[in-house]
Amino acid sequence: MSNRIRWLGAVVDPEILGNQVPAARSIEVVDKPSAEMCLQCRGTRLLCGKPRCPILAQAESMVKHERAFASALVEGSSPGGVFVGRFGYPKVYVGPMVPPYHGNTEILDTPEHWLGRSVDEIVGYRFALVRGNMRANIFDVQTGGRLIERIQELSMVDRPVDAELRLTKRPRKVLVLSEDSQPLGPSAPLNSFNLTNVAVDRRLEAVHYDRHLKAAGAVVELYQKGVLVSRIQRAFSVGAFGIERARKLVPTRWSITAVDSLLSQALIDEVKHFGTIDEYRVHADTYFDNRYVALLMPEPWKFEWIEAWFPQTHWNAYGASPALMGDYEEYWGRTTYASVGGCYYSTRLAAAERLKADRRQAGSILLREIHPSYLLPLGVWNVRESIRSLLAKPPAKFDTLHAALTHAMSYLRIPLPRWIAASALLRRALSQGKITDFV
Repeated sequence: MSNRIRWLGAVVDPEILGNQVPAARSIEVVDKPSAEMCLQCRGTRLLCGKPRCPILAQAESMVKHERAFASALVEGSSPGGVFVGRFGYPKVYVGPMVPPYHGNTEILDTPEHWLGRSVDEIVGYRFALVRGNMRANIFDVQTGGRLIERIQELSMVDRPVDAELRLTKRPRKVLVLSEDSQPLGPSAPLNSFNLTNVAVDRRLEAVHYDRHLKAAGAVVELYQKGVLVSRIQRAFSVGAFGIERARKLVPTRWSITAVDSLLSQALIDEVKHFGTIDEYRVHADTYFDNRYVALLMPEPWKFEWIEAWFPQTHWNAYGASPALMGDYEEYWGRTTYASVGGCYYSTRLAAAERLKADRRQAGSILLREIHPSYLLPLGVWNVRESIRSLLAKPPAKFDTLHAALTHAMSYLRIPLPRWIAASALLRRALSQGKITDFV
């Protein structure tokens, strides 16, 4: 349920707020923390354990982008952004995303370029994009219609394109503080949508007009031709390719995981033809206050992903100790959806890319600690790009698993016995000796 938090206008940084006090007071918050905690804290005492108030972080960005909420007519250069919701499936909301200004806006919807940017910058990218929403059946892409065709065309652009978005009313100011969704910008019902000076990516256009190419084949072909994963995902979500009678809208969240899964599986099939690495490798780094460790073992392909959410984080808000959750696959893969969710497949893609580049296979165990200073959910892209960057750096190399684990644990706060208890692959790797030898 949405509720206005009346005190926002009194606590947002005055230098940021300027003369926009009414703008801040009109912000609504969805899935906010408890009223008691917010009223005691009011963004200053940080009772939630964060280094900054996540409500204020987004509210300040929203006030900076007040122009995006000012009118029901939005004219600007769209980076090609589209969004398909999942609520009400198979009848979902779909629409374009357009900022209220012109220029090179590619950064606004290209997660591959976000690593190294601040959380404030990334939130600002999302709030700069206004979403126009219309209700559609997932199979409406088969019958066409001018609006659906334009949205598909937008998903395939090669560079930002001039767009005019007419909404039925001014967009609402809503902050979504949900555990499993990245920040989203303002939205309102769509009235009409027009594009001018459109230049589409010829690689995407080719698979769009191939009505006999399966979607899985199109995804792999586009990736092999160098199309960014995020651009494949957005075209996939609006049914831009696949066998004609099977094309449909796919909720954005599902399309992200589907593309990560398809691409990683294709790469794994190639990796299995290579020899194994000759030593234990450990990659470790920190991004957005998440600590990551990758342990690569000289074994045939297998994979495991484990997340550890500390108290006062989104998935463990009221716990007394870190909560660990993970999933894995053996050499022959898995047939069920990973219990840990979309991050499993985005991480698997990054790991498979690294091994493909090295022309080696390995048993891959990847660990993530999420600390309370992780301000707010940023989306699955964050994990994929963080692991890509992690694995691009030279690893530390060891002759024994014991030495590799000792080095890996120096980067993490959770002790080794808890990781062993949560990890099927670690327990198996250690089964030839006593666990106490490694603790």
